[in-house]
Amino acid sequence: MKYGLCNLSVVPLRIEASDASELVSQVLYGELFKVLEQRKKWSRIRLHFDGYEGWIDNKQFLLISEEEYNTLRKNKPVYATDLVDIVTTEENQLLSIFIGCQVNNCNFLKHAFEGKSISEKLPKENLTNTALTYLNSPYMWGGKTPFGIDCSGFTQMVYKLNGHKLLRDASQQATQGEALSFIEESEPGDLAFFDNAEGLITHVGIIMEDNHIIHAHGKVRIDRLDHTGIFNYEVRGHTHKLRVIKRIV
Repeated sequence: MKYGLCNLSVVPLRIEASDASELVSQVLYGELFKVLEQRKKWSRIRLHFDGYEGWIDNKQFLLISEEEYNTLRKNKPVYATDLVDIVTTEENQLLSIFIGCQVNNCNFLKHAFEGKSISEKLPKENLTNTALTYLNSPYMWGGKTPFGIDCSGFTQMVYKLNGHKLLRDASQQATQGEALSFIEESEPGDLAFFDNAEGLITHVGIIMEDNHIIHAHGKVRIDRLDHTGIFNYEVRGHTHKLRVIKRIV
């Protein structure tokens, strides 16, 4: 078994070993992973944080030893909290990073970080404040940054920045937490899940006060939430059908 550490701002995680393959997620700066299979140009990896698997370019990460991996994964994670920040490399070059990048591994990489960060678990009330940081970020399938993010990447990153672990996909996140019987039982920070015509959960958002929801649909936006689902002001109709509400924390 080989092990890796992301030493770039963000690396595409693809479904197949090809630059033309579908983007399924992203690996952010400072993230650890196991290398399950290595080819000449590509490696199939499993992320330490959520167990998500995919292919990344061999030029875009640093191989580390099993001992180094085990030492680093035991360290308390520290995340950058500004939308965009900078680390300085050993060669005194600047490297841009994003909110949610893991900066506690900077010392190992011989990088310097002097920006704002967070490491403690925050109260549930802070989830919606963090969510607003991503407001108007464009939707991008597989994205996890403010410059392109999908619905479940958005909820995962918001929860991650508050010290809570969510799985990667909406259907996976729907298996976590406690289901609520009625929308009236929900609190700001709870997750609302939505299904398609086949009954598959394909969308997720974070409940806010006064029957509103913040979610990634075209962009990270705020809409109304009712018993039917998400009511979009712009199209003056419902865009997503409510399936279940979950309380994770």
